[in-house]
Amino acid sequence: MPTQLQPAAPAREVTERLSPTPRGARLARRLARYHLDGWGIPYDSELSNAAEAIVAELAANAVTHGRVPGRDFELRLTLHADTLRVEVSDTRAERRPPQEPEPPEPDAESGRGLVIVAALAVEWGVAGRPVGKTVWAELSLVAQHT
Repeated sequence: MPTQLQPAAPAREVTERLSPTPRGARLARRLARYHLDGWGIPYDSELSNAAEAIVAELAANAVTHGRVPGRDFELRLTLHADTLRVEVSDTRAERRPPQEPEPPEPDAESGRGLVIVAALAVEWGVAGRPVGKTVWAELSLVAQHT
């Protein structure tokens, strides 16, 4: 039977600008967990863990494939009544991820990030912006219990 987690407020949003470095990507992941916990989504809950994994993958892609020296990337989290939206924006519009990521070869050292995002998210996509692009993913706050 589906149950709904109760966030601390019906709608919340936070935006953080971070350096396009591995350190910035790690900070994005930590900030996501911190803000989610403050919104009533506890550390180590299924939703917090899924959101952390999505932020980690999207932030890593932003600093690896979307990096422009001297320009930050942006993390935005938006919590609505039944949805958590994760957005990571960078300034490289020409480097768009594939619509449907394919799993890499078993011995490949990279290429799993968007496969993980697609598996965890209810929906995900890419949106253009005046400078660059935003890769977004949505998670449902409705947890399924079997």
